[in-house]
Amino acid sequence: MPIIVNLDVMMAKRKISLQDLAEKVEITNANLSILKTGKAKAVRFSTLEAICRVLECQPGDILKFQAE
Repeated sequence: MPIIVNLDVMMAKRKISLQDLAEKVEITNANLSILKTGKAKAVRFSTLEAICRVLECQPGDILKFQAE
């Protein structure tokens, strides 16, 4: 898939755990884990907005396009 998810990198930079981020974004650990591992087929803008707000970053810091 040409969309690369760098959520784990941003979480490490901000020193926040999966559980803490999930609580602050108000989604389940399982759904956040699916997104973090790049297995998600879609992400709601509201979820992306909440993640960016908590991590104090831009969507481009989390998602990257890489041509195959």
